[in-house]
Amino acid sequence: MSMSHLYGRRDEDDEGVEVESFEVTDWDLANEFNPDRRKYRQTKEQATYGIWAERDSDEDERPSFGNKKSKDYTAPVNFVSAGLRKTASEEKRQKEEGSDDSDGSGPSAPPLSRGTAPKKLQMGNFGGTKHQRFAGGIQTGKGLGSWEKHTKGIGQKLLQKMGYQAGKGLGKNAQGILNPIEAKVRKGKGAVGAYGNERTQQSLQDFPVVDSEEEEEKEFQKELGQWRKDPAGTGVKKKPKYSYKTVDELKAKGKLAARSTAPSAGELAQVKVIDMTGREQKVYYSYSQMSNKHSVPHEGPPSLTTRDQKGSGFAVPELEHNLQLLIDLTEQNILQSARRLQHEKDIVVSLTHEAKALQITLDTEQKAIQRMEAVQALVDRFPSEDMAPGEGPTLQECAEIFETLQSDYYEEYKTLGLGELAVPVVHPLLKEKLRSWDPLKDPSYCLEEIGQWRAILESRDLHSSGPDSNMDPYHRLLWEVWIPVMRSCVLCWQPRIVRPMVECVEIWAPLLPRWITDYLLEQLLLPRLQREVDNWNPLTDTVPIHSWIHPWLLLLQARLEPLYPPIRSKLANALQRWHPSDTSARLILQPWKDVFTPGAWEAFMVKNIIPKLALCLEELVINPHQQQMEPFNWVMDWEGMLSPSSLVSLLVKNFFPKWLQVLCLWVNSSNYDEIIKWYLGWKSMFSDLMLSQVVIKEKFNEALDIMNRAVSSGGGGYVQPGARENIAYLTQTERRKDFQYEAMQERRDSESVSHREVGSALANNFLDFIQVKADENNIVFMPIVSKYHEGKQLYTFGRIVIYMDRGVVFVQGEKTWVPTSLQSLIDMAK
Repeated sequence: MSMSHLYGRRDEDDEGVEVESFEVTDWDLANEFNPDRRKYRQTKEQATYGIWAERDSDEDERPSFGNKKSKDYTAPVNFVSAGLRKTASEEKRQKEEGSDDSDGSGPSAPPLSRGTAPKKLQMGNFGGTKHQRFAGGIQTGKGLGSWEKHTKGIGQKLLQKMGYQAGKGLGKNAQGILNPIEAKVRKGKGAVGAYGNERTQQSLQDFPVVDSEEEEEKEFQKELGQWRKDPAGTGVKKKPKYSYKTVDELKAKGKLAARSTAPSAGELAQVKVIDMTGREQKVYYSYSQMSNKHSVPHEGPPSLTTRDQKGSGFAVPELEHNLQLLIDLTEQNILQSARRLQHEKDIVVSLTHEAKALQITLDTEQKAIQRMEAVQALVDRFPSEDMAPGEGPTLQECAEIFETLQSDYYEEYKTLGLGELAVPVVHPLLKEKLRSWDPLKDPSYCLEEIGQWRAILESRDLHSSGPDSNMDPYHRLLWEVWIPVMRSCVLCWQPRIVRPMVECVEIWAPLLPRWITDYLLEQLLLPRLQREVDNWNPLTDTVPIHSWIHPWLLLLQARLEPLYPPIRSKLANALQRWHPSDTSARLILQPWKDVFTPGAWEAFMVKNIIPKLALCLEELVINPHQQQMEPFNWVMDWEGMLSPSSLVSLLVKNFFPKWLQVLCLWVNSSNYDEIIKWYLGWKSMFSDLMLSQVVIKEKFNEALDIMNRAVSSGGGGYVQPGARENIAYLTQTERRKDFQYEAMQERRDSESVSHREVGSALANNFLDFIQVKADENNIVFMPIVSKYHEGKQLYTFGRIVIYMDRGVVFVQGEKTWVPTSLQSLIDMAK
């Protein structure tokens, strides 16, 4: 089989397809096997168009690096054919040629050889007359895409993967068109739409939309015949239809117009508007009328058109205008009358509501006047300057009047500030009553009256913090009446006679405001105590200072801190010539141990007491045969006054060295029974607290070790029979006691912690129980701020001061605190 059969054969199935024959000529063979053939680089045009690329005249010349041919930009522009539609003349000519070919009269065109193949497909020549050719001689419209059967069909597969189905349009819902857009030839050279509808059959199928131009054409044709008097040609004269409006319809129309348009001002509502936008000039008398010229609700279309009315024999525009003007003016008058009537009705309704509101206000004011008259009557009962002494009401009657004002006329009492009447009314009465009062002799005098006025005058809203113009009436009463009496009493008071003044302050403290209590303690009492402390001499005064300073601890608390430095200084000066044998110093200093701060007390002891005790221990002579114990006892008497660490340091430094030295000298003898008794005797002189100290334990264990070494070594001499056993038994016994004491101490600490937790829980439960009972009996139960007795919080139960300790209630008596039952406490409070 030859190469020409492979490349140049035409199948009969490919009818209408023109294929170029690819033959192998002798020139091809000679050029292929010629080793001396000229080689040249492929141009860009050859790479693009292949065998259809243009051949230049100088193609046979050997190209060189320096000889590049410039492009010719004057040549006509050529394009690759994309299968566009041919012109009508070419299609007609092609059809004629096709018909001739189909008859078989003409011979079929021979296949183009390689030498005669076109250099380049030309879609069109803008300057020439060449007709359009297609790639490879393929005819349009036939066998399009058939080449895909010779490939793997990648294009068709991609379309099918994306949902394409043969015979349907593209898109998600197959809404795309199947055929390309067709063009329709216009009949002449007129503009678009000059020759009617230009839509193709395909456009009508793909876009079935009624054309508005057709509807306009129909309407135009319909209007062409309306120039006649009777378009139907029936000759029957139609009767005109009249529309009537009632007054109610006109009012409803006016309401709708008022809702649809914004309300205009009264001056702009009657503005004359001339409308010249239509055929005829129209006059409107308001903007709302002009805006409603096109909106005529609830009206049907007129029965006759304008042309029919003009065709009638009665056509007088001036008269029609005047009549329409009269109709519009009448409608406006009706609408204005309706609006005026509605406005008057609204005014009537508003005035009715206002009359009701005024009547309610009048009734309220009448009641207020009656209440004010009642208040005035009560106020007139208070004593005034015109009344003679003894004619006005008493203090109790004034209290009843104030209670009546508060209970029955509370609003007027607060609004008018009737509480301020207590200044001119109650103050003179109380001053007169307290003029002969001595707080030290009868501290509870007038207590109930002041408590009653506290309930009446004290305000919960005002919180006064000093004597100013905005003081509460009750605070002013105390400041101007009670404080002057107490001030004169304090000036005459002797601070060493402390009990009457302390009782007076404790009794009156629940009724006093915080700032008045601070003033009494800081400005009146504390300066008197400071002057008395400055005059105190511990060497000459027989009354100890703690007896008249300590009763103020609960009341003054931290306010007494400025008194402590001068007290410590005077005590230190008194202890300069003191000897430990004098026990009076301990009695004077012991009450101050818990008053001074731990640091201040320790510094005072180290500076003034411990050096004296150290000298006493240094003078102590340890003689097992005739021991003098008084110096040692003088030192140990200060055990509760000194801190454990200070006392241990004192003993380790001044006592145990001499004691162990004597023991070392004595163990050389053979009388170990006396040594054991002597050891146990000295150990019994120490308290359990001191024996629990680690350093003290080590010193006594060191003594046991000395005795054990002496017994075990023997020194080569005689050893008392049974001495080793006694010493060993003593050592074992002492070690067992130390272990038992440590275990007992740990158990005691744990039990104290558990008891403390249980006690706090019981105290809280008992406190809650008392609170419940107080609420049931309407008794005020609350803690007193910063008030304590022996570390226990003080409470007010009604007018009684109490405190609780281990589930027992203690009530303040005349001189001491008395335990009482809960029921007795409730009865006392009531």
